[in-house]
Amino acid sequence: MTIATPLLSLEAFLALPETDVAWELIDGRAVRKMSPRFRHSRTQKRLLFLLETWGGDRGFVQPEWGIALRRQGKDWVPVPDLLYVSFNRLSEQWDENVPCPVPPELAIEIVSPGQSFGAIAEKATAYLNAGVLRVWVVDPQDRSITVFSLNTMPIVYRPGEIVTDPIFPELSLKIEDVF
Repeated sequence: MTIATPLLSLEAFLALPETDVAWELIDGRAVRKMSPRFRHSRTQKRLLFLLETWGGDRGFVQPEWGIALRRQGKDWVPVPDLLYVSFNRLSEQWDENVPCPVPPELAIEIVSPGQSFGAIAEKATAYLNAGVLRVWVVDPQDRSITVFSLNTMPIVYRPGEIVTDPIFPELSLKIEDVF
């Protein structure tokens, strides 16, 4: 027997009690985010350090911070592994305990065992359609970063290559530094 649960509005989702578990709002339902394992966690830590060193005085570099977006006409609160939002988009003085209220310039998703690249690529497209400028899909197993941007083909960076992007001035990220 299946028990139907009511769909959550954005307000009801945000009113859920805060826990140690990360939840995403997807199609009106609270969906538990996968708990990271060692490679995922280590990669996230390295990226956080590298991005904070580059962008900490330019904007917020945050791990596991939900974003209040819209997907297919519905409220959507994904929780990327990391995000960067500049102080141009969100004031340096902003300090509310809610999901990021604006689409960030960058959302980063790290592939975990059991996740399909295709499903994460689909999520990357949804981020872009919701106003996020870049999405990085980071694959620790493959030691690669795939950069998604609207209206262009994804670019895959591998060891020996450097991630640069005109929307992130002075960012020069060696793939070997991430893995």
